[in-house]
Amino acid sequence: MELTINGKVHQVDLDDDTPLLWALRDELKMTGTKFGCGAGLCGACTIHINGNPARACLTPIAAAKGARITTIEGLSDAGDHPLQQAWVKHNVPQCGYCQSGQLMSAAALLAANPQPSEKEIDSAMSGNICRCGTYPRIKAAIKDAVQFYEGGNSND
Repeated sequence: MELTINGKVHQVDLDDDTPLLWALRDELKMTGTKFGCGAGLCGACTIHINGNPARACLTPIAAAKGARITTIEGLSDAGDHPLQQAWVKHNVPQCGYCQSGQLMSAAALLAANPQPSEKEIDSAMSGNICRCGTYPRIKAAIKDAVQFYEGGNSND
């Protein structure tokens, strides 16, 4: 099956019901997308499918056929997405495990709504769990990135 990931076409020979997460991590060696809970509850595996946030642990590869898939590796070619810069500025990660999912959820939010309210940020980020509790820094980084975000920096 052909999958378009981060703008490149990849061939995978897996069962249609294989979770996209395993195709990304095990077959294609794109390990930025993390396995957290396997039930779509923690957000560590968040990617974009056609610009919308999706849980890679729950999405079968058959559902992604013909779609544009973006992983954390494809958020920015140079690692200079405004959110990535804001994450560094606000020293967001502690352990860092959830951060790719956090960034992908935040990027989907800003692509859809470049000027979100606090309530909209809270709502968009509510499906992402951070065991270290860096939520105030995550919110501060998103608010900071808003002033630089133009909606076109993502590969979506």
